[in-house]
Order: sequence, then C-alpha cells, then structure tokens
Amino acid sequence: MVFNLLTCDGLRQDDRVLDIGCGSLRVGRLLIPYLSESCYFGVEPNKWLVKDGIDNEIGKDLIRLKKPSFSYKSSMADFSEPLNLDFAYAQSIFSHCGLDLIAGWLDEITPHLKDSGVLLATFLTGDEDFQGSGWVYPDCVNFKVETITELAHKRGFDFKLVDWAHPRQQWGVFFKSGTDHPLILDGDVSWQKVVKARYPNL
Repeated sequence: MVFNLLTCDGLRQDDRVLDIGCGSLRVGRLLIPYLSESCYFGVEPNKWLVKDGIDNEIGKDLIRLKKPSFSYKSSMADFSEPLNLDFAYAQSIFSHCGLDLIAGWLDEITPHLKDSGVLLATFLTGDEDFQGSGWVYPDCVNFKVETITELAHKRGFDFKLVDWAHPRQQWGVFFKSGTDHPLILDGDVSWQKVVKARYPNL
C-alpha cells in the first residue's frame, strides 16, 4: 500500500525517503532494495524492532550495500544536517499522536524536506478533535480535517486528503506551495496524470 502510493506519486531510485516509525521495516524491506545507496532514513525509538527487521526481512548484506540510516529516537534529533528529502511518510503514526506531537513532527521535518517534497501520513478523521496530548497507544485518536489543515498552514504547509485505499485510516499529504505532484494533488491518484504532464507528446 505505502510503496505503491510512493511510486505512483513519482518515487524513483535516487529520491531520498524518510520512514517515520519504521518499526520492523514492513515498508523498508521494499524501499531499501529499491532506493539508491544512502537514500533511506528510518526513525524508530524501539531499536529491537529495526534489528528484527534486518535479521528477518532484509539481511545485513543489504544494509552494507544500500547504507540506510537509522535513528533510534522519537524525533529528528540525530539528523543535524538537512536530509533534502523528496518524500517522508508516517503510516499509522499520527493516528496515535496528540496535536502537540503532530505539530512537533511538522516542525522537525520542515528543514529536511525539499520545497518539492511531500509528507504523507494517515489519520483517523472525525467530527470531534482528540483533546489529549502525547503518544496514545494502542488506542487511536480522531481529528477534524479542518484542524489538521489549520495546523499545517501555521507551519507553512498546505494539506489535503488523498484518495488512496487504507483498511481503516485516511491518507493525507502535507506539501509546500508550488509543489508539483499531480498524482496526489489533482483529484484521484492516477499514473496517467504524471505521464501526460511529463511527456505531453505521447
């Protein structure tokens, strides 16, 4: 689901990708082999999950070959220099976060994201906003779309929902003004939009 969404939005081998809450590499096992060397970045506070993913999903040889970077914190604190990210994504992370944590992630990702980059994240949307704060797990939280949109605008992002299948949650995208991602910004996700935009004479 995640890999297809990224590739349908134009992900290519040399793009730089941040996996927020990469866990046991359920998506990383597809991205790390696909991406060029040193283009995958994973953040996961539970180091044992990443170790299990390496041991049981992709192997240490691929780690040596592709040189992904991992941070075992719940923030971007380990990345002191801008990562120049093309994509960042948070699958089933913001659905367990109070607004304080979502705001914190937006603040931390902003200096690492290219002007053309996007942050994709899943949410549980509803008619009422969760009023708590911090990390809420295993419970999930709901927010109004208007609340997330306002939070995004305050941090220099636009925000919109993405029509991409998810078993329970709703995909949304944070992007900076002028971002050119026709698959996800112009209605339904469709590869034809990108092909026509890039190759108008086809």
